[in-house]
Amino acid sequence: MSESPDCRSLLSASSQLNLMEIDAIDDKEFDIPQVDTPPTLESILNEPETEEETFLWEDTSLLNTDPVDSHSCETSSLASSDSGDPAHLKRRKKTVEMNASVHGSVLRHSLLKGISAQIVSAADKVDAGLPTAITVSGVIAVGTSHGLALVFDVNQALRLCLGTTATGAEFGAVSALSINHDCSRLLCGFAKGQITMWDLANGKLLRTITDAHPPGTAILHVKFTDDPTLAICNDSGGSVFELAFRRVMGMRSCDSRCLFSGSKGEVCCIEPLHTPPDLRDHPITPYSLLAMGSLTKILVIGLKPSLKVWMTFPYNKSDPSSVPQLAWQFVPAQKTYNPVLAFCRGDTVHFLLVKKEEAGSIHVVKQRQLHLNCDLISLSWISSRTLVLVNSQEQLQVVDRPSQEVLDQLDLEQVQLVYNSRHFKSLATGGNVSEALALVGEKACYESVCSYAGQILYLGTKSAHIMTLRNWRERVDFLLRQERFGEALALAWSFHEGTAKAVVGLYGDPGKRKGVVADKMVEILILFVERSLKRCPDQGKIQVLEQHFQEVVPVVVDYCLLLQRSDLLFEQLYSRLVENVVSRGMFLEALESYIISQRLAHLTTPIMKDLLAHYHGNGLMDRLERLIVHLDVTSLDMQQVVQMCWENHLYDAMIYVFNRGMNDYITPLEKLFAEIGPHLREGRQLTNEQVVIGNKLLVYISCSLAGRAYPLGDIPEDLVPQVKNKVFDFLIRLHSETSEEEEVFPFIRTLLHFDTREFLNVLALTFEDFRHDKQALEYQQRIVDILLKVMVDNPDFTPSQVGGLFTFLARQMAKPDNTLFVNRKLFDQVLEFLCCPDDDSRHTERQQVLLELLHVGGVVQFDEGSLLALAEKAEFYQICEFLYEKQHLYEKIIDCYLRDNLRKVEVFSYIHNLLSMPGYSPAEKQNVWDKSLQHIQELVALDPSRSADLVTCHFSEHVQPILSQLEDDKLRFQFLTSLLEPREGRPADSTVTLDPDLHEQQVGLLCRFDPPGLQAFLETSQLYPLEAAIKMTEQYGHSEATSYLLEKKGDAHGAFTVLLTKLKRILESFTRDGGVAEGDGGGAKDGSVPLEGLESSLDDIIALCQRNSQNLNQQQREVLWFPLLEAMMAPQKLLRGPNTNHTSEALKELTMKVLNAMSSFIPLPDIIQRILQDPVYGKGKLSEIQGLILGMLDTFNYEQTLLETTTSLLNHDLHWSLAHLRASVTRGLVPRQDTCNICLLQYRRRHDPPEEIVIFSCGHLYHCQCLQAKDCGSGSGSERPQQWSCFKCSSNQGGRGGAMADQRRARSTSLAQTNVTSSLREPGLEAHGKKLFVEATLDPQQAQSWDHLRCLYHGPSRLAILSELTHCHGNEKAGLLHPAPQGTGSVFHSEDFKLKLSPPPAVEE
Repeated sequence: MSESPDCRSLLSASSQLNLMEIDAIDDKEFDIPQVDTPPTLESILNEPETEEETFLWEDTSLLNTDPVDSHSCETSSLASSDSGDPAHLKRRKKTVEMNASVHGSVLRHSLLKGISAQIVSAADKVDAGLPTAITVSGVIAVGTSHGLALVFDVNQALRLCLGTTATGAEFGAVSALSINHDCSRLLCGFAKGQITMWDLANGKLLRTITDAHPPGTAILHVKFTDDPTLAICNDSGGSVFELAFRRVMGMRSCDSRCLFSGSKGEVCCIEPLHTPPDLRDHPITPYSLLAMGSLTKILVIGLKPSLKVWMTFPYNKSDPSSVPQLAWQFVPAQKTYNPVLAFCRGDTVHFLLVKKEEAGSIHVVKQRQLHLNCDLISLSWISSRTLVLVNSQEQLQVVDRPSQEVLDQLDLEQVQLVYNSRHFKSLATGGNVSEALALVGEKACYESVCSYAGQILYLGTKSAHIMTLRNWRERVDFLLRQERFGEALALAWSFHEGTAKAVVGLYGDPGKRKGVVADKMVEILILFVERSLKRCPDQGKIQVLEQHFQEVVPVVVDYCLLLQRSDLLFEQLYSRLVENVVSRGMFLEALESYIISQRLAHLTTPIMKDLLAHYHGNGLMDRLERLIVHLDVTSLDMQQVVQMCWENHLYDAMIYVFNRGMNDYITPLEKLFAEIGPHLREGRQLTNEQVVIGNKLLVYISCSLAGRAYPLGDIPEDLVPQVKNKVFDFLIRLHSETSEEEEVFPFIRTLLHFDTREFLNVLALTFEDFRHDKQALEYQQRIVDILLKVMVDNPDFTPSQVGGLFTFLARQMAKPDNTLFVNRKLFDQVLEFLCCPDDDSRHTERQQVLLELLHVGGVVQFDEGSLLALAEKAEFYQICEFLYEKQHLYEKIIDCYLRDNLRKVEVFSYIHNLLSMPGYSPAEKQNVWDKSLQHIQELVALDPSRSADLVTCHFSEHVQPILSQLEDDKLRFQFLTSLLEPREGRPADSTVTLDPDLHEQQVGLLCRFDPPGLQAFLETSQLYPLEAAIKMTEQYGHSEATSYLLEKKGDAHGAFTVLLTKLKRILESFTRDGGVAEGDGGGAKDGSVPLEGLESSLDDIIALCQRNSQNLNQQQREVLWFPLLEAMMAPQKLLRGPNTNHTSEALKELTMKVLNAMSSFIPLPDIIQRILQDPVYGKGKLSEIQGLILGMLDTFNYEQTLLETTTSLLNHDLHWSLAHLRASVTRGLVPRQDTCNICLLQYRRRHDPPEEIVIFSCGHLYHCQCLQAKDCGSGSGSERPQQWSCFKCSSNQGGRGGAMADQRRARSTSLAQTNVTSSLREPGLEAHGKKLFVEATLDPQQAQSWDHLRCLYHGPSRLAILSELTHCHGNEKAGLLHPAPQGTGSVFHSEDFKLKLSPPPAVEE
C-alpha cells in the first residue's frame, strides 16, 4: 500500500494537522472493504463526508452502548438527550446556517468519525470508560475514565492504547494530558494525583510520578513547556509545581518545585507560552513564560533563567462560578511577532501584549478589552486575529479581535461537551477542596478543548469534533449552495477590497488577489442570472415577476460596474436577461442611477436603442430626459431622437442632442422662439408650458454666451468664440426666416416682452464676461441701440420695462471702463414719460423705476432743477427726498414725509436720527429742529407716543409751548401721558421735568379720560397740588382716589368716611338686589357688579383701618372700627324671607372678616359689649349672634394654644442648654501628653518647686509661666490673666489677624479656664486628701459652649419659626396678627424650608 500524503509525519515543515482533508483519500489505494463487511476503523475514517451531513453519525448502532457506571463518567452537556437524534441534528444545522451573518459560514465543524467510533468501541469492548481529556500535537490523545490513554494518528487510526484498567483502578480517571512539541512523550495526570510519562514511539511507560505534589489532590492540568525536560502541573489544591525530568546513569527521575502555593490563592488554570517552530529564535523564548489564573488574579512568571514574577493583574468583579481562561498567541505587529495573552473570567476578555525591552526586562502592555454579554467557559485562538469562544450555554462564537465583531455562531449542544467537575471537586480523593474551587469546577472544561495549528478540537461524551476556518472559496461556495447569491457577492467583494475578516487561502500581492476574486465573482454573476431565469415564475401577476427580478438585476448591475466589467454586463448578461420582458425592463431601469451619477457614461448602440424604446413605451419621459443629458449620444439616430424629444416636450434633451451630437447651437433657439414668439406678438397669455420654454431660452442664451454647456458641463474651448458669435448674430437678426410681416428684431422683442428684467440681467452678465473682446464690444453697442430703438416711444412696454432698460444702461455707463454711447435726449424723454402728471396709473411703479435709475447713476444724465419740478408735480416724494438730500436741504424732507401717506410714520425716525447722528452741521440740525417744532401739532396728531419720545429727546425745554398749541383735550391727554410714563427704549438721561400745574392738569385729564389709571398716577407722581387734586377727584366721584389723597394729607378719618360712604351705598344695593352690588359710579361700568365688588370695597376700608390703627390711641381706633362694624351689621336686619339665606350668609362671612381684623387692635370684651349693645342683637335671641361669639372663642382658643406651646418650647430649650453647659463645665480634661507644648519639659518633676499648669479642651498642656512668656493670656500687670488661649492652636492659624483670628482664638480657650496645680505640688495637702484649685472661671467656657450650640443650629430659632407660623395662620384663618410684608426674608420664602421636629443634637465629646 502506497503511503498517502496525509499519513506523513506531523513534524513536517508545514506542521499542519490536515484532519479536514479526509475527502481526498482514494478508496482503492487503501483497499477499503465493501460496505456489507463489518465496519472497521479504516472504513469509518475514509468514508466520504458531505457538507450536508457534517453532524450525523455514520452508524447509530455504535452509540447503543451498554450503560456505564454513572460514578465513573464526567458531567456532560445539559442537552445530551437530543444529541443522538439525527432529525434533531438536521434541524439544528439548518437553523444555524440560515442565521449565518454576512460573513458567511466562517467556521467548518466536522465530526472525527474514526476517533468517535473508537471511543465508543473502547468503552464497550475493553471497558475503557468514557472520555475525560483530549490533547493534540502531531497526534491526538484521548484519556478515559478508567485510566486509559488512546493515541490516534492524523488519519484517525488508533496507534496506541496506553495503560490498563488495573492502572485505572489504582490511579483513577485520566484528568489531564499533554504532548511535547516533537510528539515523543505523553504526560498523563490522574484523578488520584499520579502522573505518568509514556514514550509515543513504542508505547513504553517511562515514569510514574507519585510525589510531585501533596497527596490527596487530583491533577487538574499538566503541560509540557518548550523545554522537553520541563513540565508544569496544577493540582486540585490550587498549587502549581514545576517538574524537571532527569536521566542520570540510565536512571530516570523527576524533581518537583512549588511555583505557587494554593494557600495564597488557588490556581485553576495554567498556560505555558509555546513558541512556533519558525519563531524559535524569538527573544522572549529563553524566559519560558508561564501564565497562571487563580480565583482572584492573573500571574505571568518567567521560569528561566530564574523564577521571577513579571506581571499580576486582578479580575474585575464577576460571578464566583465563572471559569478563568488563558490563551497565548503570537500576533504580528509592526513587522515583528510578539506574544499576546488573552484571559478572562466572566464576560470580559483582556489582552496583554508581552515584549522584551532592550534592557532585558519583560514589558507588558494592556490592550483594548472585548466585552460580551455572556459567561465564557472556553477561550481559544484559531488565528492571530480570530478567537473562538464558548459561553456557558454552549454557544460557540467566532470573534474578530481588531474589530470585536462576531463573525459566526454555532451551537455545541449536540457535541455533549465533557466537563471536568469531578476532578475540580477531587471526588476520587475524598473531595477535600475549597468551596470556591468546587463552584468554578461546575463549568470547567479545560481538558475537553485543545487547539493546534489553527484547528480546535472539542471532546464530547461519545464523540470528538474539530473546528477549522474555511478558506475564502469555501465560504463563498457555502452561500452559493444555499442560493444566497446576494450575500455571496457581498462576501466576495469584501475579499476583493480587503475588508473581510478571518480570511484564509488568499495569497500573493493585492493585484493578484483581486484578480482571483474577480474571476470568482464573474462566475457567481453568470450563475446568478442563469438561476434567476430558470426560477422565474411561469405565470402570475406582473408584480410577482418584478419582485423576482428586483432582487437580481440591480445586484448584477452594481457588481459588474464595481468590477468595471461593462463588457460582461452588456454582452453576456444582457443577452440572457433580454429573453424576458420584465427582466429586460428591470435591467434598463437599473442603469438609470449609474448614468445620472456619471458612473456609466457610454452605452452600446443596442442597449441605447432599447433604453429609449423602453422609457418611451412606458411613458417615463422625464426620467428619459435626465438620462439623455448624461449619455454620449453620438451613436444614436439624431433625427429620430430629436423628433421624439420634440414630440414629448423634452426640451433639455433636444438642446443637448443638437449641441453635443451635431454642434448646432442655433436650431434649438429657432424652435423654441417659434413656440412663444407668435403668442407674445399677438398679446395672448402664455401657457405654463410656454413659460417654461421662455425660461429655458433665457438660461440657454446665458449659458451659451458664458461658454457653458446646457444643461450641464462646459462648451469645448475651441468652440466658445464661435458659439458666442452665432448666438449674438441670431439675436440681432432683423427678421426671422419663418415670417416676413413681423416687426424688426423679432427675437429681442420676444425676450423683452417675455421678461424684460431677466433678459437685461442676461445681457449684463454677458457684458461683464467679455469686456476686453473688441468684437463682443461691438455686439454690445449694437444690442443697446436695438433696445433703445425697440422700447423708447413704444406703448407696448410699461414704465417699469422702460425704466428697467434705462436703469440697465445707467449701470453700464457708470462703470469706469464704459464704452457704450447713449443719447442724453433719450434720458430726458424717459424722464418726461415717467413723471407725466396726467397718468395716475402705476404711480408707485413709475416712482420706483425712476428712483432706481437715479440710484445707479442716472442723475448725471438729467437736469436736477427740472427733475425736482417734475417730481413735485408728479408727487414723487421719494425722488424729492433723494434730490433734497443731495442738496443738503434736510428740513424740506420733513414735508416730503408728511405729504407721503405711505411713509408718514417714518418722519419720527428721520428727525431723531438726523438730530442725533454726527455728520451734519449745526445749521442743518437747527433748520430741521425749527421745521419739526413748526409741524409739532401735526406730529402729535399723527402719533402722540412717538411725538412724546421725540420731545423728550430733543425738545424737552419747549413742552409748555407745545402743549399750548394742542387744542384738543383728548390729544393733549395722550401726549401728556406719553411724556410722564416711563417707556422702554427711551434714554435714561432724557427725562422731562414738568411744572406742578401740568401734573394738576394731568390729574383732571385722567379723571375724564382714564379713571382706572388715576390711582396709579397719584401713587407714582408727587408734583401735583394735593388740595386741587382732592377737589377734582371729588368732582368726578372717584372715591378710592379721594380716600388715597385724604390719607396722604393726614386726614385718616376723612378718608375712612369717603370709603365708608361708598361701602354703605354698595351694601344697600347688595341687600336690595339680593346678592348683586352696584358699582362705583365713577369707576365702574353702568349696571351692577357681583359680590366681588363688595368684597373689594370692604378690603380697601379694612386695609385703611389697619394702616392707621398703629398710630392711633384706643379711642381713635374705636372711632374707625366700630362704625365699620355697625355698617356691616345694619343691613342684616333688613333681610327677611327664605330667599335671603345666601345674602345673609355672605354678609355674616364679611362681618367675621371685619371682626378678625378688629381683634388685633380692639380688645375682645369691648367688641362683645358693642355687639350686645346693638339693637339688632340686644333684643334678639342668642342664636342670632351665636356665630359671631363662637368665631371669637375660636380665636381665643387658638391664641391660648399658641402661647402654651411657645412657653413649653422655650422652657425645654432653656433646660437643654443649661444641662449641656453644666455637663461641659464638669467634664474632666485629659492632656494628650505629659510635656508642655512650649518648653517640651515634663510637668511631673518631684524635685522642682510646685508650679501651675493649664489644660485646654483641645488636650494641649502648658506651664503657666510659658503661656505668660508667649503672651497667651489677657490681662495686665501682675494680675492673673483672666482668659487663656492655646498657643499651639492659635499659631496654626497662620498668623491671620483681625476679628476672624480673635474669634478663632476664643474658640480654643480652655474649657473651664481652670488653673490646676501639679499633683505633687504640696505633699501636705495631698496627705489630707485635698486638691488645690487656684481659680475656676466659668464665663469663658460658657461663651465657648454657647458658640458651639449656635453652630449646631444654623438658621432661625424655634421661636422665630413659631412667630412666622403665627403670621401665616393668622393671615389664612383668623387674621389676628399683622400680615407679614413681602420681601422680609422670612424662612418660609425659601423653597427648601423644613420644620425640624427632631431632638437637638448632642454636643461632641
